[in-house]
Amino acid sequence: MLSLLFNLKKTQTLEDKVIDIQNGNVELKDELINDYKPFIAKTVSKVCKRYITEMDDEFSIGLIAFNESIEKYSSDKGSSLLSFAELIIKRRVIDFIRKESRQQTVKLDSQINDEETVQNKYEVDVSVDNYYKKLEEEHRRDEIFHYQSVLKQFDLSFQDLVENSPKHSDARENAMKVAKEVISNSEFKRILFEKKRLPMKDLEKEVEVSRKTIERNRKYIIAVCIIMASDYTFLKEYVKGVMDN
Repeated sequence: MLSLLFNLKKTQTLEDKVIDIQNGNVELKDELINDYKPFIAKTVSKVCKRYITEMDDEFSIGLIAFNESIEKYSSDKGSSLLSFAELIIKRRVIDFIRKESRQQTVKLDSQINDEETVQNKYEVDVSVDNYYKKLEEEHRRDEIFHYQSVLKQFDLSFQDLVENSPKHSDARENAMKVAKEVISNSEFKRILFEKKRLPMKDLEKEVEVSRKTIERNRKYIIAVCIIMASDYTFLKEYVKGVMDN
Protein backbone atom coordinates (compact mmCIF):
# COMPACT_ATOMS: atom_id res chain seq x y z
CA MET A 1 0.00 0.00 0.00
CA LEU A 2 2.79 2.42 0.93
CA SER A 3 4.59 1.53 -2.26
CA LEU A 4 1.52 2.47 -4.26
CA LEU A 5 0.96 5.63 -2.24
CA PHE A 6 4.44 6.98 -2.57
CA ASN A 7 5.30 5.30 -5.86
CA LEU A 8 8.22 3.48 -4.31
CA LYS A 9 8.13 0.48 -6.62
CA LYS A 10 11.62 -0.26 -7.90
CA THR A 11 12.07 0.42 -11.60
CA GLN A 12 13.41 -2.55 -13.52
CA THR A 13 16.68 -1.67 -15.25
CA LEU A 14 17.51 -2.71 -18.78
CA GLU A 15 20.00 -5.24 -17.46
CA ASP A 16 17.34 -6.62 -15.08
CA LYS A 17 15.04 -7.09 -18.06
CA VAL A 18 17.76 -9.00 -19.91
CA ILE A 19 18.15 -11.41 -17.00
CA ASP A 20 14.37 -11.89 -17.00
CA ILE A 21 14.49 -12.58 -20.76
CA GLN A 22 17.36 -15.04 -20.39
CA ASN A 23 15.23 -16.87 -17.85
CA GLY A 24 12.54 -17.41 -20.47
CA ASN A 25 10.40 -14.27 -20.71
CA VAL A 26 9.83 -14.31 -24.48
CA GLU A 27 7.12 -11.64 -24.40
CA LEU A 28 9.46 -9.17 -22.69
CA LYS A 29 12.14 -9.98 -25.26
CA ASP A 30 9.85 -9.08 -28.17
CA GLU A 31 8.85 -5.89 -26.37
CA LEU A 32 12.48 -4.92 -25.69
CA ILE A 33 13.59 -5.50 -29.28
CA ASN A 34 10.67 -3.45 -30.58
CA ASP A 35 11.44 -0.59 -28.15
CA TYR A 36 15.08 -0.46 -29.24
CA LYS A 37 14.58 -0.55 -33.01
CA PRO A 38 15.54 3.16 -33.23
CA PHE A 39 18.81 2.37 -31.41
CA ILE A 40 19.47 -0.51 -33.81
CA ALA A 41 18.77 1.64 -36.88
CA LYS A 42 21.00 4.44 -35.56
CA THR A 43 23.87 2.04 -34.85
CA VAL A 44 23.60 0.38 -38.28
CA SER A 45 23.41 3.79 -39.98
CA LYS A 46 26.71 4.79 -38.37
CA VAL A 47 28.40 1.79 -39.95
CA CYS A 48 26.77 2.16 -43.38
CA LYS A 49 27.25 5.95 -43.49
CA ARG A 50 23.67 6.39 -44.68
CA TYR A 51 20.17 6.48 -43.26
CA ILE A 52 18.92 2.95 -42.57
CA THR A 53 15.25 1.97 -42.32
CA GLU A 54 13.55 -1.26 -41.33
CA MET A 55 13.27 -2.10 -45.03
CA ASP A 56 17.04 -2.41 -45.46
CA ASP A 57 18.87 -5.74 -45.29
CA GLU A 58 21.44 -4.14 -43.00
CA PHE A 59 18.72 -3.36 -40.46
CA SER A 60 17.74 -7.03 -40.39
CA ILE A 61 21.38 -7.89 -39.63
CA GLY A 62 21.34 -5.33 -36.82
CA LEU A 63 18.11 -6.78 -35.45
CA ILE A 64 19.60 -10.28 -35.35
CA ALA A 65 22.75 -8.89 -33.71
CA PHE A 66 20.71 -7.10 -31.03
CA ASN A 67 18.90 -10.34 -30.28
CA GLU A 68 22.29 -12.06 -30.05
CA SER A 69 23.45 -9.38 -27.63
CA ILE A 70 20.48 -10.04 -25.36
CA GLU A 71 21.21 -13.76 -25.35
CA LYS A 72 24.94 -13.38 -24.73
CA TYR A 73 24.97 -10.40 -22.37
CA SER A 74 26.39 -10.87 -18.90
CA SER A 75 27.52 -8.42 -16.24
CA ASP A 76 30.87 -10.20 -16.56
CA LYS A 77 31.31 -8.30 -19.83
CA GLY A 78 32.00 -5.26 -17.69
CA SER A 79 29.64 -2.96 -19.59
CA SER A 80 26.00 -2.04 -20.10
CA LEU A 81 23.78 -3.98 -22.50
CA LEU A 82 23.61 -1.11 -25.01
CA SER A 83 27.37 -0.66 -25.03
CA PHE A 84 27.82 -4.40 -25.55
CA ALA A 85 25.06 -4.51 -28.19
CA GLU A 86 26.62 -1.64 -30.13
CA LEU A 87 29.86 -3.59 -30.52
CA ILE A 88 28.04 -6.74 -31.65
CA ILE A 89 25.78 -4.89 -34.11
CA LYS A 90 28.68 -3.04 -35.72
CA ARG A 91 30.70 -6.23 -36.02
CA ARG A 92 27.87 -8.20 -37.63
CA VAL A 93 27.03 -5.41 -40.08
CA ILE A 94 30.69 -5.07 -41.10
CA ASP A 95 30.81 -8.84 -41.69
CA PHE A 96 27.65 -8.59 -43.80
CA ILE A 97 29.05 -5.73 -45.90
CA ARG A 98 32.29 -7.62 -46.41
CA LYS A 99 30.40 -10.74 -47.54
CA GLU A 100 28.21 -8.74 -49.94
CA SER A 101 31.25 -7.00 -51.40
CA ARG A 102 33.01 -10.33 -51.99
CA GLN A 103 29.96 -11.65 -53.81
CA GLN A 104 29.90 -8.58 -56.03
CA THR A 105 33.59 -9.05 -56.80
CA VAL A 106 33.03 -12.70 -57.74
CA LYS A 107 30.15 -11.67 -59.99
CA LEU A 108 32.36 -9.10 -61.70
CA ASP A 109 35.10 -11.70 -62.13
CA SER A 110 32.73 -13.88 -64.13
CA GLN A 111 31.93 -10.95 -66.44
CA ILE A 112 35.46 -9.96 -67.31
CA ASN A 113 35.91 -9.97 -71.08
CA ASP A 114 37.61 -6.72 -72.00
CA GLU A 115 40.18 -4.22 -70.79
CA GLU A 116 37.56 -1.76 -69.52
CA THR A 117 35.95 -4.39 -67.29
CA VAL A 118 39.35 -5.38 -65.90
CA GLN A 119 39.96 -1.73 -65.02
CA ASN A 120 36.52 -1.53 -63.40
CA LYS A 121 37.28 -4.62 -61.31
CA TYR A 122 40.56 -3.07 -60.18
CA GLU A 123 38.78 0.12 -59.11
CA VAL A 124 36.13 -1.88 -57.27
CA ASP A 125 38.79 -3.94 -55.47
CA VAL A 126 40.66 -0.82 -54.38
CA SER A 127 37.45 0.89 -53.27
CA VAL A 128 36.28 -2.15 -51.28
CA ASP A 129 39.70 -2.57 -49.67
CA ASN A 130 39.75 1.09 -48.60
CA TYR A 131 36.23 0.76 -47.25
CA TYR A 132 37.20 -2.28 -45.19
CA LYS A 133 40.17 -0.45 -43.75
CA LYS A 134 38.02 2.52 -42.79
CA LEU A 135 35.40 0.30 -41.13
CA GLU A 136 38.04 -1.63 -39.23
CA GLU A 137 39.70 1.58 -38.07
CA GLU A 138 36.36 2.82 -36.74
CA HIS A 139 35.62 -0.52 -35.09
CA ARG A 140 39.07 -0.54 -33.50
CA ARG A 141 38.48 2.98 -32.20
CA ASP A 142 35.07 1.95 -30.81
CA GLU A 143 36.67 -0.99 -29.00
CA ILE A 144 39.32 1.25 -27.46
CA PHE A 145 36.75 3.79 -26.23
CA HIS A 146 34.62 0.99 -24.81
CA TYR A 147 37.65 -0.63 -23.17
CA GLN A 148 38.66 2.70 -21.67
CA SER A 149 35.22 3.12 -20.09
CA VAL A 150 35.40 -0.36 -18.52
CA LEU A 151 38.91 0.32 -17.18
CA LYS A 152 37.55 3.37 -15.36
CA GLN A 153 35.22 1.09 -13.39
CA PHE A 154 38.36 -0.55 -11.99
CA ASP A 155 39.95 2.85 -11.36
CA LEU A 156 42.46 2.16 -14.15
CA SER A 157 43.63 4.21 -17.12
CA PHE A 158 45.79 3.67 -20.17
CA GLN A 159 48.53 5.61 -18.41
CA ASP A 160 48.41 3.07 -15.57
CA LEU A 161 48.89 0.26 -18.07
CA VAL A 162 51.85 1.99 -19.70
CA GLU A 163 53.50 2.53 -16.31
CA ASN A 164 52.69 -0.93 -14.91
CA SER A 165 53.11 -3.24 -17.91
CA PRO A 166 55.77 -5.93 -17.32
CA LYS A 167 58.97 -4.97 -19.08
CA HIS A 168 60.14 -8.51 -19.93
CA SER A 169 58.36 -11.00 -22.18
CA ASP A 170 58.50 -13.76 -19.54
CA ALA A 171 56.81 -11.51 -17.00
CA ARG A 172 54.12 -10.54 -19.52
CA GLU A 173 53.52 -14.20 -20.37
CA ASN A 174 53.16 -15.10 -16.67
CA ALA A 175 50.71 -12.23 -16.18
CA MET A 176 48.69 -13.49 -19.15
CA LYS A 177 48.57 -16.97 -17.63
CA VAL A 178 47.29 -15.56 -14.35
CA ALA A 179 44.61 -13.60 -16.24
CA LYS A 180 43.61 -16.73 -18.13
CA GLU A 181 43.20 -18.60 -14.84
CA VAL A 182 40.98 -15.83 -13.46
CA ILE A 183 38.70 -15.86 -16.52
CA SER A 184 38.47 -19.65 -16.70
CA ASN A 185 37.42 -19.87 -13.03
CA SER A 186 33.80 -18.68 -12.66
CA GLU A 187 34.20 -17.72 -8.98
CA PHE A 188 37.42 -15.77 -9.58
CA LYS A 189 35.76 -14.06 -12.51
CA ARG A 190 32.70 -13.14 -10.44
CA ILE A 191 34.83 -11.61 -7.69
CA LEU A 192 36.83 -9.61 -10.22
CA PHE A 193 33.85 -8.03 -11.95
CA GLU A 194 31.62 -7.62 -8.90
CA LYS A 195 34.20 -6.49 -6.34
CA LYS A 196 36.67 -4.98 -8.83
CA ARG A 197 39.65 -6.84 -7.36
CA LEU A 198 41.67 -10.02 -7.82
CA PRO A 199 41.01 -12.91 -5.38
CA MET A 200 44.68 -12.90 -4.35
CA LYS A 201 44.61 -15.52 -1.58
CA ASP A 202 42.84 -18.19 -3.63
CA LEU A 203 44.48 -17.22 -6.91
CA GLU A 204 48.03 -17.79 -5.70
CA LYS A 205 47.09 -21.40 -4.87
CA GLU A 206 46.12 -22.06 -8.48
CA VAL A 207 49.04 -20.52 -10.38
CA GLU A 208 52.77 -21.05 -10.33
CA VAL A 209 53.40 -17.37 -9.73
CA SER A 210 54.22 -15.78 -6.38
CA ARG A 211 51.76 -13.47 -4.66
CA LYS A 212 54.36 -10.72 -4.77
CA THR A 213 54.59 -11.02 -8.56
CA ILE A 214 50.80 -11.06 -8.93
CA GLU A 215 50.49 -7.93 -6.79
CA ARG A 216 53.25 -6.18 -8.73
CA ASN A 217 51.44 -6.87 -12.02
CA ARG A 218 47.90 -6.53 -10.63
CA LYS A 219 46.81 -3.66 -12.88
CA TYR A 220 48.14 -5.33 -16.01
CA ILE A 221 46.49 -8.66 -15.09
CA ILE A 222 43.11 -6.98 -14.52
CA ALA A 223 43.41 -5.11 -17.82
CA VAL A 224 44.07 -8.37 -19.67
CA CYS A 225 41.19 -10.09 -17.85
CA ILE A 226 38.79 -7.43 -19.11
CA ILE A 227 39.89 -8.06 -22.69
CA MET A 228 39.64 -11.84 -22.35
CA ALA A 229 36.15 -11.64 -20.85
CA SER A 230 34.79 -9.24 -23.45
CA ASP A 231 33.90 -9.38 -27.14
CA TYR A 232 36.80 -7.34 -28.47
CA THR A 233 38.03 -8.43 -31.90
CA PHE A 234 41.17 -6.33 -32.25
CA LEU A 235 42.23 -6.19 -28.59
CA LYS A 236 41.93 -9.97 -28.32
CA GLU A 237 44.29 -10.31 -31.28
CA TYR A 238 46.83 -8.29 -29.29
CA VAL A 239 46.49 -10.60 -26.29
CA LYS A 240 46.75 -13.65 -28.52
CA GLY A 241 49.89 -12.21 -30.10
CA VAL A 242 51.57 -11.79 -26.73
CA MET A 243 50.59 -15.32 -25.67
CA ASP A 244 51.90 -16.80 -28.93
CA ASN A 245 55.27 -15.06 -28.69
